[in-house]
Amino acid sequence: MRAVRCFSVAATALGLLASAPATAQSTAQKPACEVDQKVVFAGLDWDSNAFHTAVAQRIVRDGFGCSVDAIPGSTIPLINGMARGDIQVIMEVWKANTPPSWTQGVAAGKLVEVGVNFADATQGWFVPRYLVQGADAPAKGLKSVRDLPKFKALFADPEEKTKGRFLNCPAGWQCELFNSKKLAAYGLEADFTNFRSGTGAALDAAIVSAVKRQRPVLFYYWGPTWLLGQLGKDLVMLEEPAFDEATWKALSDAKDPKDVKAATAYPVVQVVVGATKAFVDKAPAIHAFLKNYRTTGQLVSEALAYMQENKVSADEAARHFLKTREDVWLGWVPPAVAGRVKAKL
Repeated sequence: MRAVRCFSVAATALGLLASAPATAQSTAQKPACEVDQKVVFAGLDWDSNAFHTAVAQRIVRDGFGCSVDAIPGSTIPLINGMARGDIQVIMEVWKANTPPSWTQGVAAGKLVEVGVNFADATQGWFVPRYLVQGADAPAKGLKSVRDLPKFKALFADPEEKTKGRFLNCPAGWQCELFNSKKLAAYGLEADFTNFRSGTGAALDAAIVSAVKRQRPVLFYYWGPTWLLGQLGKDLVMLEEPAFDEATWKALSDAKDPKDVKAATAYPVVQVVVGATKAFVDKAPAIHAFLKNYRTTGQLVSEALAYMQENKVSADEAARHFLKTREDVWLGWVPPAVAGRVKAKL
């Protein structure tokens, strides 16, 4: 028994000696993070940012060898944290409504716009495709908001049958205010009720239920979102007058819908990746990755639909994305970094 044990110890020692060069080699190949502290991300409180943050964190952690973290919160406090240097990276800065703290930070040279995450965030009024396309489409000819009065009976409001129903955002949301002004500007108040859903979830449920039952429904929505990822191919956005900045400003400034004389389509919004100037100066390789990080509204909507349908976390959706969409993300990083990320999946 003792001889067997001695042989086992000797064999283990020889094995350790034999593996020593390989261990030293693998340690030498392990990437050294460019910064000597955690890379902290802004954990903004909406799903698309959670998804992008999870994707970027996996690449920075597994591909570049850095420790990562995220601080949860809303836009203004987190951007203030970036200006102080507590947070290094933010994956979604919406250019249409950036807070003063962001623009001031950029002007002061403390914050930088690294690259464009996606350039096609959209908003608009939608109807199901089956209403307007096909031989038996009941609303054939409905293409624009200007056509809606001719089809109000199709969208009859159960509580006010002489009018159609427009599904607006919940009361108090910024989009609810804009849509109310648009209804007035387009002269639709006499033909459609301005139905404000109690919650975002209630709006989602009403839309999904109508589409699944192939019922008429007219509603506002925005993207990227899980709903557009799930139903987008079955929906058509109605035409509005082309976006005009002066008209949009007047629409935005109006205090009362009755004061609005004209409306315009929602602007297509560019969403950028941001970082602190101090961080990108210290981490040029990660800076290059964040600069290359590029998605689309449709891609993000599909990722959010995956989260919704499978009831998984943003990190699991990120893992699924990295495993299934190499055609998108391999171009963001050098091959060695991509190999390390793939090895950890």
